[in-house]
Amino acid sequence: MPHEDQLQVEHELETIDLNINIGPQHPATHGVFRMVIEVDGEVVTDVVPHIGYMHRGGEKLSENMDYRQAIGYQDRTEYLSQFNAELCYVLAVEKLAPALAPPERAQYIRIILAELNRISSHFMFLGAFGTDLGVFGTSFVYAFRERENLLDLFEEVTGDRLMYAYFRPGGVAWDVPANFKSRVEWVCEQALIGASDMDRLLTDNEIFIARTRGIGILSAEDAIDYGVTGPMLRASGVRQDLRKDEPYAIYDRFDFDIPIGTNGDCYDRYLVRLQEIRESVKIVRQALEQLPDGPILPERMPRLLRPSAGEVYMRCEDPRGEYGIYLISKGTTQPYRLRMRSPSFCNLSALRQMTIGHYVADAVTILGSTDIVLCSVDR
Repeated sequence: MPHEDQLQVEHELETIDLNINIGPQHPATHGVFRMVIEVDGEVVTDVVPHIGYMHRGGEKLSENMDYRQAIGYQDRTEYLSQFNAELCYVLAVEKLAPALAPPERAQYIRIILAELNRISSHFMFLGAFGTDLGVFGTSFVYAFRERENLLDLFEEVTGDRLMYAYFRPGGVAWDVPANFKSRVEWVCEQALIGASDMDRLLTDNEIFIARTRGIGILSAEDAIDYGVTGPMLRASGVRQDLRKDEPYAIYDRFDFDIPIGTNGDCYDRYLVRLQEIRESVKIVRQALEQLPDGPILPERMPRLLRPSAGEVYMRCEDPRGEYGIYLISKGTTQPYRLRMRSPSFCNLSALRQMTIGHYVADAVTILGSTDIVLCSVDR
């Protein structure tokens, strides 16, 4: 029989909270990101995100380049949705220089490539998210099969596989290949097949549902308070999409729906992005039918761009949410000030709210559901 004093000592022992460091070099952080989670047993009691490991000076470097050279830094900042970042930037420049209004053909080419880029970005999310859960390596293979089809097309159009620098203030760098329409139609068909494959693999899978449904719930009110945008906001039930609410470029010419969720959990974030692939295909096919012939740049393009002095803010619907460019011109050939509004940064701000109260394993699932791009977070 234990001694009475020994029983008293064992009764007085208490548990203590532990800190667990995830990152900055960790496969689940999708880049150089670190979060320190405090746990009581296996339950998360606090989360502290640490960012800044990927600061690349994209804003300052852009201010030391002319307006065309700065396009490349948009690609490197938002490296999973390059065309969308380029589009926002050139639209901001065109706001400062109305004479650079792009021809119709260039506008359609931009939208087609931006929506295809949205599809490739969402496939990246779908493949990585299944792998984050540790049970679906197949999802990565399925998703990258479709992403490769899209990257091959982007390379045919721009000459580059990832960093395109193809959009220009006033239009696009050069015209698309002669077989552009047939190639785009083919990749759209393949994207729908890939979306159906992912649907069958994940949507009704019991393990996937158990790992995502009811995990990382973010209410509509909290999402708005944190400045969350894009699929994460729509997964919380807010029907907000800049392509519909503030139509830019030629988005008001297309018919498409805005998928929304009901619970605001990881499962809804997956479903919204999956459905957005199908909606983007709808937009691309409509744009392809309407694609006119004609020039891809204004007839009189200046050798050097000197937008009038002024300041503008342009925001677009990036695959991760509102991507914004704040631009100040002093009438010179270089931006006086360029500021990037990163949807990943704002979406990441809700990580602590979503994670506290869940298990350690769920923290990885919740982080993966935010679909962050670290270069965009740190800029």
